[in-house]
Amino acid sequence: MTQEQIARINALAKKAKAEGLTADERAEQKQLREAYIQAFRNSLKAQLDNTVVLRPDGTAYRLRQKKGGH
Repeated sequence: MTQEQIARINALAKKAKAEGLTADERAEQKQLREAYIQAFRNSLKAQLDNTVVLRPDGTAYRLRQKKGGH
């Protein structure tokens, strides 16, 4: 997600509050929001995949995804 895309999301949100959006603008806003959410989820997953938990006894383990998880 680029800064230009984020700026466009914000511009569309501001316009929606001020005067409303056309059908094309609503579709663009929906697509940009979905891309933003996907980028956020991917970033969070990557961060959690690289997280190591340290126990009080000094041992460490990596977080793992539960079976049947997303």
